[in-house]
Amino acid sequence: MDEITFDDFMKVDIRVGTVTRAETFPEARKPALKLWVDYGGEIGIRKSSAQITVHYDPDTLIGRKVLGVVNFPPRQIGPFMSEALVLGFPDANGDIVLAVPDHPTPNGARLC
Repeated sequence: MDEITFDDFMKVDIRVGTVTRAETFPEARKPALKLWVDYGGEIGIRKSSAQITVHYDPDTLIGRKVLGVVNFPPRQIGPFMSEALVLGFPDANGDIVLAVPDHPTPNGARLC
């Protein structure tokens, strides 16, 4: 495992947001969902492609809090431009489970 400094860690801008829209992404090479996440006034809504189809359906994601990296450059994924990276962890089968705050947190709050 490579070590990083605290300054390196602080360069990664991880924020809390609320999923406002979610759709299936049939054009993706691997099963994925398209998400629109509201990260608050300063950042606004960012789009993200997430390979979370095993544990989540689009309808169940609306209104859910998620964590995301908001300072990566946009990335073209097929016909969709991903503007943030929604974070999660693999379960025992390797399927992604979303990383979420366990108490109410305002959109845009930064991980520290």
